[in-house]
Amino acid sequence: MAYQPGVPNHSTTHDDNESNRRLYNPYHDLQVPIQTIYKLPTSPEYLFPEESHAQRRSWGENLTYYTGIGYLAGASVGAAKGLGSGVKSIEPTDTLKLKINRVLNGSGQAGRQLGNRCGVIGLLYAGLESGMVAARDTDDVINSVVAGLGTGAIYKAAAGPRSAAVAGAIGGVLVGLAVAGKQALKRYVPI
Repeated sequence: MAYQPGVPNHSTTHDDNESNRRLYNPYHDLQVPIQTIYKLPTSPEYLFPEESHAQRRSWGENLTYYTGIGYLAGASVGAAKGLGSGVKSIEPTDTLKLKINRVLNGSGQAGRQLGNRCGVIGLLYAGLESGMVAARDTDDVINSVVAGLGTGAIYKAAAGPRSAAVAGAIGGVLVGLAVAGKQALKRYVPI
């Protein structure tokens, strides 16, 4: 109970003293709209002012996006492939527990392997594309195609120069087709 200041009157009864007092409410001052306490921004915030002028994701967002999309897509396709191989490996004498175990092991193993491969490819591509944008100071189709070419070449570099060249060409062509498809989609499909 908090004391309300007033003129002390010692000749009053107990009931009169109660009228000078009120119960303490610790939340009394907090019953205001949140907008008056905090000025929350309605537009995106940027750490550096030059980021607000760019019309593309930053290198960190790019890295996270391509790696995550690559891993998710690879893991999904790998799990579906592993599901098929797990179902094919079931023998007629297997119990239900053993059948489920074969399917889950096949899905998990193939999903993990393909997911990791595609995640690494996405990581390499994002790093190379962001490096090309930083080096050339422009964001165009050439950066994407060269990043795809470099990604394929680096990914298969351990298999030898011929495999790296073939993988680089495949990466460049795939990225070129993806960029051309995106441009055509933007141009001809109203969204």
